[in-house]
Amino acid sequence: QVQLVESGGGLVDTGDSLRLSCTASGGTFAPYAVAWFRQAPGKERSFVSAITWSIGKTDYADSVKGRFTVSRDIGKKTVYLQMNTLNPEDTAVYYCAADRALYRASPSRRPPDYNSWGQGTQVAVSS
Repeated sequence: QVQLVESGGGLVDTGDSLRLSCTASGGTFAPYAVAWFRQAPGKERSFVSAITWSIGKTDYADSVKGRFTVSRDIGKKTVYLQMNTLNPEDTAVYYCAADRALYRASPSRRPPDYNSWGQGTQVAVSS
């Protein structure tokens, strides 16, 4: 049973940067893709970014495009989310999730397509 653990969250000021990590453990890890989602208080979980495991194809929500960068280190079974120019609207619990599908045309943005989830890491951006 693969487990995902996020780290790197914290409290920062507007304009600051953070790097989140998502590390897999518990066995062979070869998903189709790994994604980041976030959930702010009182809101639904929303897609942030995703990366395919084998070739590193990426996708970003419009709200983070140009500010966030997703990457992965296959040897370390870790996916990173570099978040720059943070603003208060980025405040949320950030979750990573793995999609075990054999193939998709592109990374999914739908939470139900992701089979394994981490426990989340809190990101708070003060104004």
